[in-house]
Amino acid sequence: MSDTNAFNEDAYYWTMMGTPSDGEPWGFQFDGHHLVVNYFVLGEQVVMSPCFWGSEPTSMEIDGETVTVCHEEVVAGLAFINSLTSAQQAVAIESATKSNESMKAGAFSDNAVQEYTGLRCNVLNSAQKTKLLGIVEAFVGRARADVAKVRMAEVRKYVDDTYVTWAGGTGDDDAFYVRVHSPVVWVEVDCQAPGPLAGAYGAQQGDGATQKHVHSIIRTPNGNDYGRELLRQHYLTSPHHR
Repeated sequence: MSDTNAFNEDAYYWTMMGTPSDGEPWGFQFDGHHLVVNYFVLGEQVVMSPCFWGSEPTSMEIDGETVTVCHEEVVAGLAFINSLTSAQQAVAIESATKSNESMKAGAFSDNAVQEYTGLRCNVLNSAQKTKLLGIVEAFVGRARADVAKVRMAEVRKYVDDTYVTWAGGTGDDDAFYVRVHSPVVWVEVDCQAPGPLAGAYGAQQGDGATQKHVHSIIRTPNGNDYGRELLRQHYLTSPHHR
C-alpha cells in the first residue's frame, strides 16, 4: 500500500515571491513530491528553472481513461539516441546498464558543477540536432509559447557546445538516463527503480529501473537558476536600487 498521507493530489504548495509587476522582479514556486516549478519574471525576461517533473506510475487509468505523463521527454530521448550512428552512440553511451538513480542535479544540488561528458553535438547533422533540441523542447515547451520561443533560441545558439551523456538501453521500453548539458541549459531524464508506489503497477521496490517511474529536471547552469543572475544585474543597474 502507498502512503496516501504523503502522496496525494493535495500535498502541493504555492509560494508567491514579490508582487506581479511590469518592471520589478517577482515569481512563484509550485512545490510537491513529483512536481516543482520555479518561475521568475523580470519585465519581458523569464527564467523557468529549476523545474522537476516526475511520476510513478507514468501511465494509469483515471475515471475510465488512460492518462500518461512524463512521456514526451522519454520519447524524445529515445528518438535522439536512435538517430545516432553506431560510432556516435559509442561516445554518447557511457554505460549499457542503468543504475536505480542516476540524476546529478536534482534536489539539494543548486548550482551543481558537472564536467561535460559524452558526445559533443558539433558532430551532429541537422536532423540529429533537431532531435537533440526535441529533448530540451519537451521541457521548455511547458512554458508559455513566447517564453519558450526565446528560451529555445538561446539553447539553439549553443547547440555545438552541447554534450549528451546516456546510460541504459535504447529500445522503446528500455529504462535509460540522458543528460543534455550546455552553457545555458541542463536537462536530465532518469528512469528509476520502482519506489513507494510500485504496487500501483505490479512492481516491487528492488526491481530494476523502469519507464514506469520517471524523474526529470531542467536547470539553468552558471548561476541563473531562480533568475538569480538577472536579479543581481537588476539590483546593480537599476537607479532606484543604487
